[in-house]
Amino acid sequence: MGCGDGFYTIGYWDRGQPRALTGVDAAAAAVRVAREKSETRTIRFEVADVHALPFPNNSFDLALIQSTLHHDNDPASIIREAFRVAPVIVIHEPNGNNPGLKVIEKVSRYHREHGEKSYSSRQIVRWVEEAGGEVQWRRYAGFVPMFCPDWLARAMKTVEPLLESVPGLRALGCAVLVLVAKRK
Repeated sequence: MGCGDGFYTIGYWDRGQPRALTGVDAAAAAVRVAREKSETRTIRFEVADVHALPFPNNSFDLALIQSTLHHDNDPASIIREAFRVAPVIVIHEPNGNNPGLKVIEKVSRYHREHGEKSYSSRQIVRWVEEAGGEVQWRRYAGFVPMFCPDWLARAMKTVEPLLESVPGLRALGCAVLVLVAKRK
């Protein structure tokens, strides 16, 4: 859900060779690019609204919400829809617990112009539970935010392993949150 131009979807295919893989995105131009880039891989790319997917209930083993919630005004409905089509969901999102990310959202012209926002892990867990799910696994990773200048990214990469190894610090400092949740 939120496959964009297919970059990550194709990478998942290449690494995992799943039986079947479908990527959806609302942007028709991005889906066209994904289809072209997929070459001979048997990945199905579709233009679709992630709030109302054109698939029957339980169509998939797993639904991945790939960095989509922070672009949306109704992220809870995306989570509900993911659980409708799959019993297990994976959510990959910017870590909304990170105070640095909150600053970036306020000062970055890109983030302001695109209405980008991040959500705390507590809020995402609440949406999962309200949708009838239960979090099975949660991890925070990375330290370098998107659109970070190269000089700063190199410096941040040097302290990333330490940050990722300290529980309280990683929950506040890491750039990405990944959740795996199962329908109850």
